[in-house]
Amino acid sequence: MRVPWKLLGLAGVAGVAASGAVVARRRRAQQEYDPEALRAKLHERLAAARAG
Repeated sequence: MRVPWKLLGLAGVAGVAASGAVVARRRRAQQEYDPEALRAKLHERLAAARAG
């Protein structure tokens, strides 16, 4: 009877580890922006928001 609970616990741990890997990958992708390009993109969004 205890085996299903163990499997459920292992599946939960695997899910947490997988979601942590996805978050880490997304953060790495965000940090690869050149600061000047990021600043230009933000100024462009601000101008579009003010115009719209």
